[in-house]
Amino acid sequence: MNWKSEIEEFKTFQKMEKNLSDNSVNAYAADLNKLVDFLKLSGYEDVKPEDVTLSHLKEMMEWISNEGISPRTQARIISGIKAFYKFLLIEEKLEKDPTALLETPKIGRKLPEVLSIEEIDAIINSIDTKKPEGQRNKAILETLYSCGLRVSELIELKISNLFFETGFIKIEGKGNKERLIPISTKAVKEINLYLSEYRRLLNIDPKDEDILFLNRRGKKLSRVMIFTIIKNLVKEIGLKKNISPHTFRHSFATHLIDGGANLRAVQAMLGHESIITTEIYTHLDKEYLKDTMTSFHPRSENAIKKEEKS
Repeated sequence: MNWKSEIEEFKTFQKMEKNLSDNSVNAYAADLNKLVDFLKLSGYEDVKPEDVTLSHLKEMMEWISNEGISPRTQARIISGIKAFYKFLLIEEKLEKDPTALLETPKIGRKLPEVLSIEEIDAIINSIDTKKPEGQRNKAILETLYSCGLRVSELIELKISNLFFETGFIKIEGKGNKERLIPISTKAVKEINLYLSEYRRLLNIDPKDEDILFLNRRGKKLSRVMIFTIIKNLVKEIGLKKNISPHTFRHSFATHLIDGGANLRAVQAMLGHESIITTEIYTHLDKEYLKDTMTSFHPRSENAIKKEEKS
């Protein structure tokens, strides 16, 4: 076996059998190439996939740790390598998995950055709609916040998947899985304004005719462009938070759950396979937790007072 051909076969397997997106497949390949780079730099250039041992892998993890790579990223790299060797076992190219005893670094669960409703309003209200792309940008942010989309889902959103008469949009998410998401009347209004005031004036590339959000050349927007739009708006209002398109998704979920939304419903709208992923949004502010304890715990001051009265 050689690394290049096996990694290519692994990519095909992940795409065809596991139904993963190109981004996920390329991320796995990048993690495997880190292992290949380590082997070359450490004098193990003759080591083939079938020759890798647990000792090699432990050395590699020590190497990337010394490079300052975070535990979270280390865990992702290990996950990619483990998936690769599981693939080789499935294909019966190996009889023993060298990653079986490889430990994943412990990582804390990081709560996502969340915007308040006031901060979201401030960002959106700072958009200059007199500029040609202003109404488009306003529609983009309202859609991100209204529907909790991933940036990849936003840039692929199709006009044919807008069902405004019923108040839904259809999303083609990870693994080509489709889901219906309710859309707010505010987002619908901004999208309709964008369609009539900006998009209809563009010279649209035929292959992007059904794509909702386009650049001034009539082509599909890139992920980087969405990041740039948000970064510039955040800078303009002087907001000192690390904001990305995903922050609007986090805020969407957090505001729903804080408002009393059912966790399963939020899971369905976000397109999470596991509800455990959705549960990260159930972080509550300290005052709410304190009030809950004070009101309901039998050792709380309120409970003791009630007991004394009775």
